[in-house]
Amino acid sequence: MTTALDPSDISPAVPAPADTSEGFWVQQPESPVAEAAEATEAPADEPSDQPAADLGPVAAADLDPVAAADLDPVVVRDALDFGVYARTGGWAFALKVARSVRPGGQPAEGTAATKVSAKAFAELAGCSPERVMRYYKAWDMAADDGLVPQFEVLVPGEDVELPDADVWLSYYTSRNSASSVRGQAISAAAEAEGIRPTKALEVAENPTALRAAILADPGTAEAARGALLDRMKEDPALQTEMARAFARTDDLKKAVASEAKAADRIGYVRQIVENGQIKTPAGQTVDAPAELRAEAERHLSLLDELDDSEEAGEWAGEAYDTVRGLVAKAVEEDPALRVQERRTKFYNSLQKATKVFEELTLDEVMEEDIYEADMLQRLEALQEAIGTCISALRKATTTP
Repeated sequence: MTTALDPSDISPAVPAPADTSEGFWVQQPESPVAEAAEATEAPADEPSDQPAADLGPVAAADLDPVAAADLDPVVVRDALDFGVYARTGGWAFALKVARSVRPGGQPAEGTAATKVSAKAFAELAGCSPERVMRYYKAWDMAADDGLVPQFEVLVPGEDVELPDADVWLSYYTSRNSASSVRGQAISAAAEAEGIRPTKALEVAENPTALRAAILADPGTAEAARGALLDRMKEDPALQTEMARAFARTDDLKKAVASEAKAADRIGYVRQIVENGQIKTPAGQTVDAPAELRAEAERHLSLLDELDDSEEAGEWAGEAYDTVRGLVAKAVEEDPALRVQERRTKFYNSLQKATKVFEELTLDEVMEEDIYEADMLQRLEALQEAIGTCISALRKATTTP
Protein backbone atom coordinates (compact mmCIF):
# COMPACT_ATOMS: atom_id res chain seq x y z
CA MET A 1 0.00 0.00 0.00
CA THR A 2 1.29 3.51 -0.79
CA THR A 3 0.04 7.01 -0.04
CA ALA A 4 -1.15 9.31 -2.81
CA LEU A 5 0.60 12.65 -2.92
CA ASP A 6 -1.27 15.93 -2.39
CA PRO A 7 -3.10 16.97 -5.54
CA SER A 8 -2.62 20.36 -7.08
CA ASP A 9 -5.58 22.71 -7.36
CA ILE A 10 -7.61 22.52 -10.56
CA SER A 11 -5.88 25.31 -12.39
CA PRO A 12 -3.77 25.71 -15.52
CA ALA A 13 -0.65 23.54 -15.37
CA VAL A 14 2.03 26.24 -15.18
CA PRO A 15 4.78 24.96 -12.85
CA ALA A 16 6.66 27.56 -10.83
CA PRO A 17 10.43 27.43 -11.25
CA ALA A 18 11.11 26.43 -7.65
CA ASP A 19 7.95 24.40 -7.08
CA THR A 20 8.51 20.68 -6.47
CA SER A 21 5.00 19.93 -5.20
CA GLU A 22 3.75 16.44 -5.72
CA GLY A 23 0.42 17.28 -7.38
CA PHE A 24 -0.24 15.58 -10.69
CA TRP A 25 -3.86 16.15 -11.78
CA VAL A 26 -3.87 18.56 -14.71
CA GLN A 27 -6.81 19.50 -16.90
CA GLN A 28 -4.88 19.81 -20.15
CA PRO A 29 -4.94 16.44 -21.97
CA GLU A 30 -1.55 17.20 -23.46
CA SER A 31 0.19 17.17 -20.06
CA PRO A 32 2.52 14.22 -19.29
CA VAL A 33 0.31 12.99 -16.47
CA ALA A 34 -2.83 13.17 -18.57
CA GLU A 35 -1.00 11.11 -21.15
CA ALA A 36 -0.23 8.59 -18.42
CA ALA A 37 -3.93 8.49 -17.64
CA GLU A 38 -4.60 7.82 -21.32
CA ALA A 39 -2.18 4.90 -21.09
CA THR A 40 -4.45 3.24 -18.55
CA GLU A 41 -7.32 3.80 -20.97
CA ALA A 42 -5.80 1.92 -23.91
CA PRO A 43 -5.43 -1.84 -23.56
CA ALA A 44 -4.34 -1.10 -19.97
CA ASP A 45 -2.65 -4.44 -19.77
CA GLU A 46 1.00 -3.43 -19.51
CA PRO A 47 2.04 -3.28 -15.86
CA SER A 48 5.27 -1.62 -14.89
CA ASP A 49 8.13 -3.82 -15.96
CA GLN A 50 10.46 -2.47 -13.27
CA PRO A 51 10.22 -2.65 -9.47
CA ALA A 52 8.44 0.23 -7.80
CA ALA A 53 11.57 0.93 -5.79
CA ASP A 54 13.43 1.73 -8.99
CA LEU A 55 10.70 4.09 -10.20
CA GLY A 56 9.77 5.91 -7.03
CA PRO A 57 9.75 9.73 -6.73
CA VAL A 58 13.12 11.39 -6.30
CA ALA A 59 13.28 14.41 -4.02
CA ALA A 60 15.68 17.18 -4.98
CA ALA A 61 17.14 17.06 -1.47
CA ASP A 62 18.25 13.47 -2.04
CA LEU A 63 20.32 14.42 -5.07
CA ASP A 64 23.87 15.63 -5.17
CA PRO A 65 23.78 19.45 -4.44
CA VAL A 66 25.59 20.27 -7.65
CA ALA A 67 23.37 17.94 -9.68
CA ALA A 68 20.21 19.25 -7.98
CA ALA A 69 21.06 22.80 -8.94
CA ASP A 70 21.25 21.75 -12.57
CA LEU A 71 17.83 20.03 -12.62
CA ASP A 72 14.90 21.62 -14.38
CA PRO A 73 12.01 21.87 -11.88
CA VAL A 74 9.65 20.64 -14.61
CA VAL A 75 11.76 17.48 -14.96
CA VAL A 76 11.68 16.99 -11.19
CA ARG A 77 7.88 17.28 -11.18
CA ASP A 78 7.60 14.80 -14.03
CA ALA A 79 9.78 12.33 -12.10
CA LEU A 80 7.68 12.75 -8.97
CA ASP A 81 4.45 12.23 -10.91
CA PHE A 82 5.87 9.21 -12.70
CA GLY A 83 6.95 7.65 -9.40
CA VAL A 84 3.43 7.97 -8.00
CA TYR A 85 1.92 6.44 -11.12
CA ALA A 86 4.47 3.60 -11.17
CA ARG A 87 3.54 2.60 -7.61
CA THR A 88 -0.21 3.11 -7.73
CA GLY A 89 -1.15 3.00 -11.40
CA GLY A 90 -4.72 4.08 -12.05
CA TRP A 91 -5.54 4.27 -8.34
CA ALA A 92 -3.94 7.72 -8.15
CA PHE A 93 -6.40 9.01 -10.74
CA ALA A 94 -9.33 7.00 -9.44
CA LEU A 95 -8.84 8.67 -6.03
CA LYS A 96 -9.23 12.09 -7.63
CA VAL A 97 -12.50 10.97 -9.18
CA ALA A 98 -13.71 9.25 -6.01
CA ARG A 99 -13.18 12.27 -3.77
CA SER A 100 -14.35 14.91 -6.25
CA VAL A 101 -17.23 13.39 -8.26
CA ARG A 102 -20.86 13.06 -7.28
CA PRO A 103 -22.79 11.36 -10.10
CA GLY A 104 -26.20 12.72 -10.94
CA GLY A 105 -28.99 11.62 -8.65
CA GLN A 106 -26.91 11.66 -5.46
CA PRO A 107 -27.80 14.34 -2.90
CA ALA A 108 -25.36 17.22 -2.50
CA GLU A 109 -25.19 17.02 1.27
CA GLY A 110 -22.41 16.86 3.84
CA THR A 111 -19.03 15.99 2.34
CA ALA A 112 -20.65 15.76 -1.12
CA ALA A 113 -21.66 19.41 -1.13
CA THR A 114 -18.49 20.56 -2.90
CA LYS A 115 -18.28 17.64 -5.28
CA VAL A 116 -19.20 18.00 -8.95
CA SER A 117 -20.90 15.79 -11.49
CA ALA A 118 -18.98 13.41 -13.70
CA LYS A 119 -19.79 15.63 -16.67
CA ALA A 120 -18.43 18.76 -15.00
CA PHE A 121 -15.35 16.90 -13.80
CA ALA A 122 -14.76 15.57 -17.34
CA GLU A 123 -15.04 19.05 -18.81
CA LEU A 124 -12.41 20.32 -16.35
CA ALA A 125 -10.17 17.32 -17.10
CA GLY A 126 -10.57 17.54 -20.86
CA CYS A 127 -11.92 14.00 -21.28
CA SER A 128 -15.26 12.22 -21.64
CA PRO A 129 -17.75 11.62 -18.79
CA GLU A 130 -17.70 7.92 -19.71
CA ARG A 131 -14.00 7.75 -18.94
CA VAL A 132 -14.53 9.43 -15.60
CA MET A 133 -17.30 6.97 -14.72
CA ARG A 134 -15.08 4.01 -15.54
CA TYR A 135 -12.64 5.21 -12.91
CA TYR A 136 -15.57 5.84 -10.58
CA LYS A 137 -16.91 2.29 -11.06
CA ALA A 138 -13.46 0.77 -10.55
CA TRP A 139 -13.19 2.56 -7.20
CA ASP A 140 -16.73 1.51 -6.30
CA MET A 141 -15.94 -2.20 -6.88
CA ALA A 142 -12.71 -1.92 -4.88
CA ALA A 143 -14.61 -0.21 -2.06
CA ASP A 144 -17.13 -3.07 -2.00
CA ASP A 145 -14.17 -5.43 -1.54
CA GLY A 146 -12.83 -3.31 1.34
CA LEU A 147 -9.73 -2.32 -0.60
CA VAL A 148 -10.38 1.45 -0.53
CA PRO A 149 -12.75 3.76 1.42
CA GLN A 150 -16.31 4.35 0.28
CA PHE A 151 -17.12 7.54 -1.64
CA GLU A 152 -19.22 8.95 1.20
CA VAL A 153 -16.27 9.32 3.60
CA LEU A 154 -13.99 11.00 1.05
CA VAL A 155 -13.74 14.76 0.71
CA PRO A 156 -12.05 16.72 -2.07
CA GLY A 157 -8.29 16.93 -1.55
CA GLU A 158 -8.13 14.05 0.94
CA ASP A 159 -5.35 11.46 0.62
CA VAL A 160 -5.78 7.79 1.54
CA GLU A 161 -3.74 4.63 1.36
CA LEU A 162 -3.87 3.26 -2.18
CA PRO A 163 -3.52 -0.36 -3.37
CA ASP A 164 -0.55 -1.40 -5.47
CA ALA A 165 -0.59 -0.76 -9.21
CA ASP A 166 -0.90 -4.43 -10.17
CA VAL A 167 -4.30 -4.63 -8.42
CA TRP A 168 -5.74 -1.87 -10.56
CA LEU A 169 -6.35 -4.00 -13.64
CA SER A 170 -8.55 -6.34 -11.61
CA TYR A 171 -11.11 -3.55 -11.20
CA TYR A 172 -10.71 -1.20 -14.14
CA THR A 173 -11.81 -1.81 -17.69
CA SER A 174 -11.32 0.70 -20.46
CA ARG A 175 -13.97 -0.87 -22.66
CA ASN A 176 -17.69 -0.32 -22.60
CA SER A 177 -18.24 -3.85 -23.90
CA ALA A 178 -17.11 -5.24 -20.54
CA SER A 179 -20.44 -4.20 -18.99
CA SER A 180 -22.54 -6.06 -21.57
CA VAL A 181 -23.68 -9.65 -21.19
CA ARG A 182 -21.26 -10.66 -23.93
CA GLY A 183 -18.44 -8.71 -22.30
CA GLN A 184 -19.11 -10.26 -18.91
CA ALA A 185 -19.01 -13.75 -20.45
CA ILE A 186 -15.69 -12.96 -22.15
CA SER A 187 -14.27 -11.54 -18.93
CA ALA A 188 -15.32 -14.61 -16.95
CA ALA A 189 -13.75 -16.93 -19.54
CA ALA A 190 -10.54 -14.90 -19.50
CA GLU A 191 -10.30 -15.13 -15.71
CA ALA A 192 -10.88 -18.88 -15.91
CA GLU A 193 -7.94 -19.10 -18.34
CA GLY A 194 -5.77 -17.02 -16.02
CA ILE A 195 -5.45 -13.95 -18.26
CA ARG A 196 -6.58 -10.36 -17.88
CA PRO A 197 -10.13 -9.72 -19.11
CA THR A 198 -8.96 -6.61 -20.97
CA LYS A 199 -6.80 -8.76 -23.24
CA ALA A 200 -9.73 -10.99 -24.21
CA LEU A 201 -12.04 -8.00 -24.66
CA GLU A 202 -9.52 -6.32 -26.93
CA VAL A 203 -9.36 -9.39 -29.16
CA ALA A 204 -13.16 -9.78 -29.20
CA GLU A 205 -13.56 -6.15 -30.29
CA ASN A 206 -11.25 -6.61 -33.25
CA PRO A 207 -12.13 -9.86 -35.07
CA THR A 208 -10.25 -8.68 -38.17
CA ALA A 209 -7.03 -8.60 -36.17
CA LEU A 210 -7.81 -12.06 -34.81
CA ARG A 211 -8.35 -13.36 -38.34
CA ALA A 212 -5.04 -11.85 -39.49
CA ALA A 213 -3.17 -13.47 -36.59
CA ILE A 214 -4.74 -16.87 -37.31
CA LEU A 215 -3.87 -16.65 -41.01
CA ALA A 216 -0.29 -15.54 -40.38
CA ASP A 217 0.76 -17.50 -37.30
CA PRO A 218 0.53 -21.30 -36.89
CA GLY A 219 0.62 -20.99 -33.10
CA THR A 220 -2.39 -18.67 -33.09
CA ALA A 221 -4.20 -20.95 -35.52
CA GLU A 222 -3.56 -23.93 -33.24
CA ALA A 223 -4.92 -22.02 -30.23
CA ALA A 224 -8.00 -21.05 -32.24
CA ARG A 225 -8.52 -24.67 -33.34
CA GLY A 226 -8.39 -25.89 -29.74
CA ALA A 227 -10.80 -23.18 -28.63
CA LEU A 228 -13.27 -24.03 -31.40
CA LEU A 229 -13.18 -27.72 -30.51
CA ASP A 230 -13.84 -26.92 -26.86
CA ARG A 231 -16.65 -24.55 -27.81
CA MET A 232 -18.30 -27.10 -30.14
CA LYS A 233 -18.63 -29.61 -27.30
CA GLU A 234 -21.27 -27.35 -25.74
CA ASP A 235 -22.60 -25.58 -28.84
CA PRO A 236 -24.68 -27.85 -31.14
CA ALA A 237 -25.36 -24.95 -33.51
CA LEU A 238 -21.64 -24.40 -34.02
CA GLN A 239 -21.16 -28.13 -34.56
CA THR A 240 -23.73 -28.03 -37.35
CA GLU A 241 -22.18 -24.95 -38.94
CA MET A 242 -18.69 -26.46 -38.90
CA ALA A 243 -19.92 -29.79 -40.29
CA ARG A 244 -21.76 -27.97 -43.08
CA ALA A 245 -18.68 -25.90 -43.90
CA PHE A 246 -16.51 -29.02 -44.13
CA ALA A 247 -19.06 -30.92 -46.23
CA ARG A 248 -19.27 -28.06 -48.74
CA THR A 249 -15.50 -27.84 -49.24
CA ASP A 250 -14.13 -30.67 -51.38
CA ASP A 251 -10.59 -30.66 -49.97
CA LEU A 252 -11.84 -30.58 -46.39
CA LYS A 253 -14.42 -33.28 -47.11
CA LYS A 254 -11.67 -35.57 -48.45
CA ALA A 255 -9.48 -34.82 -45.44
CA VAL A 256 -12.34 -35.65 -43.06
CA ALA A 257 -13.04 -38.91 -44.87
CA SER A 258 -9.36 -39.86 -44.73
CA GLU A 259 -9.13 -39.10 -41.01
CA ALA A 260 -12.37 -40.98 -40.32
CA LYS A 261 -10.98 -44.03 -42.12
CA ALA A 262 -7.76 -43.86 -40.09
CA ALA A 263 -9.75 -43.46 -36.86
CA ASP A 264 -11.88 -46.53 -37.70
CA ARG A 265 -8.78 -48.61 -38.33
CA ILE A 266 -7.16 -47.48 -35.08
CA GLY A 267 -10.41 -48.26 -33.30
CA TYR A 268 -10.39 -51.78 -34.76
CA VAL A 269 -6.88 -52.41 -33.38
CA ARG A 270 -7.70 -50.78 -30.03
CA GLN A 271 -10.82 -52.92 -29.60
CA ILE A 272 -8.72 -56.08 -29.90
CA VAL A 273 -6.26 -54.83 -27.28
CA GLU A 274 -8.85 -53.60 -24.80
CA ASN A 275 -11.50 -56.31 -25.18
CA GLY A 276 -9.32 -59.27 -26.18
CA GLN A 277 -11.69 -60.19 -29.01
CA ILE A 278 -11.55 -60.13 -32.80
CA LYS A 279 -14.24 -59.61 -35.40
CA THR A 280 -13.89 -61.95 -38.38
CA PRO A 281 -14.55 -60.85 -41.97
CA ALA A 282 -17.96 -62.57 -41.81
CA GLY A 283 -18.85 -60.61 -38.66
CA GLN A 284 -18.24 -63.20 -35.96
CA THR A 285 -16.81 -62.05 -32.62
CA VAL A 286 -14.40 -64.52 -31.01
CA ASP A 287 -11.56 -64.45 -28.50
CA ALA A 288 -8.27 -63.19 -29.95
CA PRO A 289 -5.28 -65.56 -29.90
CA ALA A 290 -2.43 -64.43 -27.63
CA GLU A 291 -0.05 -63.88 -30.56
CA LEU A 292 -2.56 -61.68 -32.38
CA ARG A 293 -3.34 -59.62 -29.28
CA ALA A 294 0.36 -59.02 -28.59
CA GLU A 295 0.90 -57.80 -32.15
CA ALA A 296 -2.10 -55.48 -31.86
CA GLU A 297 -0.69 -54.04 -28.62
CA ARG A 298 2.64 -53.37 -30.31
CA HIS A 299 1.03 -51.46 -33.17
CA LEU A 300 -1.27 -49.54 -30.85
CA SER A 301 1.65 -48.38 -28.70
CA LEU A 302 3.34 -47.01 -31.83
CA LEU A 303 0.16 -45.17 -32.78
CA ASP A 304 -0.27 -43.68 -29.29
CA GLU A 305 3.30 -42.35 -29.36
CA LEU A 306 2.68 -40.25 -32.48
CA ASP A 307 2.66 -36.49 -31.99
CA ASP A 308 -0.42 -34.49 -32.90
CA SER A 309 1.49 -33.04 -35.84
CA GLU A 310 2.31 -36.47 -37.32
CA GLU A 311 0.07 -38.11 -39.89
CA ALA A 312 -1.52 -41.25 -38.44
CA GLY A 313 -3.09 -42.50 -41.67
CA GLU A 314 -0.11 -44.53 -42.92
CA TRP A 315 0.60 -46.00 -39.48
CA ALA A 316 -3.07 -46.83 -38.97
CA GLY A 317 -3.21 -48.55 -42.37
CA GLU A 318 -0.16 -50.67 -41.61
CA ALA A 319 -1.53 -51.69 -38.19
CA TYR A 320 -4.94 -52.52 -39.65
CA ASP A 321 -3.58 -54.60 -42.51
CA THR A 322 -1.24 -56.52 -40.20
CA VAL A 323 -3.96 -57.31 -37.68
CA ARG A 324 -6.51 -58.22 -40.36
CA GLY A 325 -3.98 -60.63 -41.89
CA LEU A 326 -3.47 -62.26 -38.51
CA VAL A 327 -7.23 -62.54 -38.05
CA ALA A 328 -7.61 -64.30 -41.40
CA LYS A 329 -4.74 -66.63 -40.48
CA ALA A 330 -6.34 -67.44 -37.12
CA VAL A 331 -9.63 -68.29 -38.85
CA GLU A 332 -7.97 -70.61 -41.37
CA GLU A 333 -5.92 -72.43 -38.70
CA ASP A 334 -8.99 -73.26 -36.61
CA PRO A 335 -11.13 -75.90 -38.45
CA ALA A 336 -14.27 -75.27 -36.44
CA LEU A 337 -13.93 -71.51 -36.76
CA ARG A 338 -13.22 -71.83 -40.49
CA VAL A 339 -16.41 -73.81 -41.07
CA GLN A 340 -18.48 -71.41 -39.02
CA GLU A 341 -16.94 -68.44 -40.86
CA ARG A 342 -17.88 -69.85 -44.26
CA ARG A 343 -21.37 -70.77 -43.06
CA THR A 344 -21.88 -67.23 -41.74
CA LYS A 345 -20.54 -65.66 -44.92
CA PHE A 346 -22.86 -67.81 -47.10
CA TYR A 347 -25.87 -67.04 -44.94
CA ASN A 348 -25.12 -63.31 -45.04
CA SER A 349 -24.96 -63.39 -48.84
CA LEU A 350 -28.21 -65.35 -49.01
CA GLN A 351 -29.93 -62.78 -46.80
CA LYS A 352 -28.74 -59.92 -48.99
CA ALA A 353 -29.90 -61.68 -52.18
CA THR A 354 -33.29 -62.44 -50.65
CA LYS A 355 -33.76 -58.85 -49.56
CA VAL A 356 -32.87 -57.51 -52.99
CA PHE A 357 -35.30 -59.87 -54.74
CA GLU A 358 -38.09 -59.04 -52.30
CA GLU A 359 -37.67 -55.36 -53.15
CA LEU A 360 -38.48 -55.99 -56.81
CA THR A 361 -41.88 -54.39 -57.50
CA LEU A 362 -43.55 -56.76 -59.96
CA ASP A 363 -46.78 -54.75 -59.93
CA GLU A 364 -45.03 -51.89 -61.70
CA VAL A 365 -43.83 -54.31 -64.41
CA MET A 366 -47.45 -55.20 -65.15
CA GLU A 367 -48.83 -51.65 -64.94
CA GLU A 368 -46.09 -49.80 -66.78
CA ASP A 369 -44.45 -50.56 -70.07
CA ILE A 370 -40.96 -51.13 -68.62
CA TYR A 371 -40.41 -54.70 -69.79
CA GLU A 372 -37.29 -55.53 -71.78
CA ALA A 373 -36.10 -58.90 -73.04
CA ASP A 374 -32.82 -58.55 -71.09
CA MET A 375 -34.76 -58.58 -67.82
CA LEU A 376 -36.27 -61.99 -68.53
CA GLN A 377 -32.88 -63.39 -69.56
CA ARG A 378 -31.29 -62.22 -66.31
CA LEU A 379 -34.09 -63.75 -64.23
CA GLU A 380 -33.82 -67.05 -66.08
CA ALA A 381 -30.06 -67.11 -65.46
CA LEU A 382 -30.71 -66.33 -61.80
CA GLN A 383 -33.28 -69.12 -61.62
CA GLU A 384 -30.75 -71.57 -63.05
CA ALA A 385 -28.10 -70.46 -60.55
CA ILE A 386 -30.53 -70.83 -57.68
CA GLY A 387 -31.49 -74.29 -58.87
CA THR A 388 -27.83 -75.32 -59.01
CA CYS A 389 -27.29 -73.97 -55.51
CA ILE A 390 -30.31 -75.85 -54.17
CA SER A 391 -29.14 -79.13 -55.76
CA ALA A 392 -25.66 -78.67 -54.22
CA LEU A 393 -27.10 -78.06 -50.78
CA ARG A 394 -29.43 -81.07 -51.02
CA LYS A 395 -26.53 -83.28 -52.10
CA ALA A 396 -24.46 -82.00 -49.15
CA THR A 397 -27.22 -82.84 -46.69
CA THR A 398 -27.57 -86.43 -47.98
CA THR A 399 -23.84 -87.18 -48.18
CA PRO A 400 -22.55 -89.12 -45.12
